[in-house]
Order: sequence, then C-alpha cells, then structure tokens
Amino acid sequence: MMRRTRLSRTTAVGAMLLAPALALSGCGGSNQPQVAHTPSPTVPTPSVDVPSGVSLTTPGTKLSLGESATVPYQPNQKRGTVLKLTVTGITRATMKDFAIYVLDKRAKASTPYYVQVKVANVGTGDVGGTDVPLWAVNQDNTLIHSSSFTNDFKRCPSSSLPKRFAPHAKAKTCLVYLVPKHGTMTAVSFRPLQEFQPIEWTGKIVPEHPKASHTSHKSKKKKS
Repeated sequence: MMRRTRLSRTTAVGAMLLAPALALSGCGGSNQPQVAHTPSPTVPTPSVDVPSGVSLTTPGTKLSLGESATVPYQPNQKRGTVLKLTVTGITRATMKDFAIYVLDKRAKASTPYYVQVKVANVGTGDVGGTDVPLWAVNQDNTLIHSSSFTNDFKRCPSSSLPKRFAPHAKAKTCLVYLVPKHGTMTAVSFRPLQEFQPIEWTGKIVPEHPKASHTSHKSKKKKS
C-alpha cells in the first residue's frame, strides 16, 4: 500500500543565490576548459509515492554526520522516488588537488570540500543518472551545488547516481563543493523548495592532510 506526500511547487530554491557548478577539465592533450551552468535544485512535483513502512524525515531536522534522512526526490515530472541519504564525512581539501585542471579566477579563490555520502533508493521509482540532491551551506547561509568533472577525479569523483538506480539500489559517492571567496562550509543540506525547512547535517570537518601528531614516549628502564 502506498501513501502520497504532497509538496508545493510554488517557489523553488532556484531563486536563492547559487555558486556555479564547474565542469573541470584536465590540462594537456585536446581537453579544453569547460564551465557548466549550475543545475537548478530539484523541484518536486505534487506527490511522491511513499511505500508502506517508510517514514519521511521531518523537515527542519538537524542531523550529525553518520545519521540518515529519508526524503522524497523528484528530479523531473516523470520520475520520483524516496531516497535514504547519509552524509558520512566532510573533508576540507586544498586547491593543490586541482593543479592539473584549468580553473578561472573565481574557482581558484574557492575553498574545496569533499563530502562522503551513502544513498539508498527506498521508494518505487528509478532515478538513475540524476544528481544527488544535496547542497553545501556556507557561512552566509548560501546553497552551493556540487561541482562536476569532464574526466575522472579520483580523489572525489563527484558523480551523479548510477545510470540505473531502481528500488533497493545503493551507492556510495563523494561530492566536491567549491565554496566561493575562500568561504567556509557550515553544513550539508537537503532543501528541494525555498519554503521547505532544510534537513541539515553538521559535524567535524577534517583536513585532507592532517598533520601527524608527535607524541614523545619516554622509554622505561628495566629494573635489574
């Protein structure tokens, strides 16, 4: 038995200021720098089928890293499902990771973050090939879309969901967020509509290359 959750379609988060999502290309060869327009945040259509026994997370819920949210997801009017999203970690990276890429001035002035995510399809639809519906939130409470790549970025692929992502499918991915003007990420957010109270994850953000701690150990002399 299914129940339907209804969501207003009036005002999309697209009205909010979004940082550009960059399509990054590697240096050398015939690759040319490319910039992609920022995809509009997901705007749900009026209803999503919610399977019996599945409970949606209350809008406005604050979560810690490692906790899950169950949310309705409709990338377009023809497809929709319910996703279980788990943000497992946030890493503050450095622009040195992007040394092989051609970046514009705005990108170079960003602070990169890697967000590790687990996604499970607990609904009834196939949403393969669509973006993971999560945004970074900066110190000004601005939503930032994840960046995309024109080639393989092994440190954090920042890829869409697999081409087929049917019910019961699961995936792990890593999303890249470039926070403009050397900004700071404060949370990861699910917010399909401006009037939707965001579900947010916060927790300890670790540096990509933490300095090794040097602990002095005094040797104990054996008693003769």
